[in-house]
Amino acid sequence: MWSALPDSEIHSVDDALELTGSGEKLSGRTTPEYANMVGPFGGATAAVVVRAIQRHPDVIGDPVSLTVNFLGPISYGDFDLSVRPVRTNRATQHWSVEISQDGAAVTTATAVFGFRRSTWSATEATFPSVPDAETIAEQSFPDVYAWPQNYEMRFVEGGLMELDGSENSDSVSTLWLRDKPVRPLDFPALTSMADAFYPRIFRRLGRPTVAGTVSMTTYFHADAATLAAYGTDYILGTARGQAFGAGYFDQTAQLWGVGKNLLATSHQVVYFKG
Repeated sequence: MWSALPDSEIHSVDDALELTGSGEKLSGRTTPEYANMVGPFGGATAAVVVRAIQRHPDVIGDPVSLTVNFLGPISYGDFDLSVRPVRTNRATQHWSVEISQDGAAVTTATAVFGFRRSTWSATEATFPSVPDAETIAEQSFPDVYAWPQNYEMRFVEGGLMELDGSENSDSVSTLWLRDKPVRPLDFPALTSMADAFYPRIFRRLGRPTVAGTVSMTTYFHADAATLAAYGTDYILGTARGQAFGAGYFDQTAQLWGVGKNLLATSHQVVYFKG
């Protein structure tokens, strides 16, 4: 059962999302808990973009889509954000965000926020057939991998530590996950989870290789009230690549709530060597 951290402590998610400034000019800094092999974990960077827009006094509605372009590794330390509402319509609001260090852009992003209304709805994607989270052992990671330590991951298939050098016929990984320590779900946390899948080329080749996300788009299919209702429950994530070659591959992911509600989908293009 979730309980709040002591007042003297701050959750690693909220620490990474801490921003100063106001309006269109904000500042933040990387945190060691979300360090990756080269630069900070991309999911944490994307989450910061969402939080920066949420802080803007003119923001309307909830996130609908987010595209983050990783221009190059973010150096560990401070960074600046430029957050600009480009256009506001009756139901949608379009945003442009740039993260820079020492005057040079390191990340750009566009986002759509908007109001959701009651309409006909249907989900064509299929919830995977999986055992309950509690029946699967939690995956542990060596200390060299910093950012996965922030998640409780229970792999149904395709665990990172299962790679044995043998090529696989597909690149699918499916797992139950949630923040560690547990924390109520919100849009920044869900955004970060959309990138909580190791590169699909690792799974396909059966071994790690040099790889890094170039661009990632996340689509949100739930509103804030829906996320709040999930509390600290597990999220089911599944990801796979679709085409590999010429130094790039794409990977898609789905994030489901335990009630078999599709909360978010994501698509990213990744460069690789090997």
